[in-house]
Parts: sequence; structure tokens; C-alpha cells
Amino acid sequence: ALLIALAMLAAGAGSAYLAREALRTAQRQHQATQAERNEIDGRLKRVRNEEQEIKRKNAIFSDLRTRGVIGEEQRLEWSEQISAIRERRRLPQLEYEIAPQTKIESIPGNFSIHASSMKMSARLLHEEDLINLIDDLRRDARALILVRACALSRLARTVSDTTATPHLQAECQIEWITLQGLASALTSGGRQ
Repeated sequence: ALLIALAMLAAGAGSAYLAREALRTAQRQHQATQAERNEIDGRLKRVRNEEQEIKRKNAIFSDLRTRGVIGEEQRLEWSEQISAIRERRRLPQLEYEIAPQTKIESIPGNFSIHASSMKMSARLLHEEDLINLIDDLRRDARALILVRACALSRLARTVSDTTATPHLQAECQIEWITLQGLASALTSGGRQ
């Protein structure tokens, strides 16, 4: 009976040992599977973040292309827009001179940034006329408008001045920024 008890004890200890080893193996497999799952989750999150970033940048790119920032500069259109703004805002005097376009820098993706400097001089009834003029340019222009500087000065008053007489002189330096490069491929839908 002692021999049977020892055999059973040895069989029980062996079974316990095998069960413990099976448990350890299962725990290691579980940890490895969990680590692999965490890695896949991390990759999936990165892909989703990249997808959202691409969608956001694509929306910005599409907006810039629609607004005419991407492509050749449209000087004639700019002149027409300035004239329309002058008429719409009933500005007493608005003169401007747009300098030749210059390349500012090349950027990744076969694009380059170009700028055309514009000196603008305007006689205004009040300060809000200048703010409205710049807002209209930014909204309507088929370019990115960057105001480098604006100076306002009061005009000398005379006895014959009326409420419709300009009281301010504005002198501004404005950059018309465009991106050029792949625009022809983009406007043709990528066809060559």
C-alpha cells in the first residue's frame, strides 16, 4: 500500500508540475499574444492618425487650389479685383503697383513659393476702409495675401472739407503669394 501511495504521490506531483508548466506556457503565450495585439493596435492608431492627417492636408490643398493660390499668378484678375473692391467700397483713391514675381523658395513635392510685391496707396475716409479693403483682398484674391506693412497718416484738413473728403492716407506693402509646380498635373487630374 505504501508503494501505491508513493506512486500516486509521484503521479500527483508530476501532474501538478505538468499543469504548472502548461499554465506558465499558456501565460507566456497570452503575454506574447497581448504584446502582439498591443503592437497591432498601436500600428492601427498610427495608420488612422496618418489617414486623418492626409485628409486634413488634402482639404487644405484643395482649398488652396480652389482659391487659386496654387498655380500661375493671375495679375489681370488681381487688377480687376482691386478695381471691383474700389468701386464696391467707394474708395476715393486707390493706386497700386505690382512688382515682378520672384521665387522665394522651393518646397518638397516639386513646388516653389512665389511672391509679387504690391505697393498700395489709398486715400480713405476712416480706418475701417483699410481693414475692409484688406479683408476683401484676402477673401477675393486668387493668391495668399500677406500684409507686410501699412502706415496710416492724417491728411491736412481744409475749410472746404466735407464728410466725403478723405481724411487718411494709407501706404501698404502687400505680398501676393502663389505656389507653382505641379499645378498643371493637378488641373488635368494627374493625366499626362
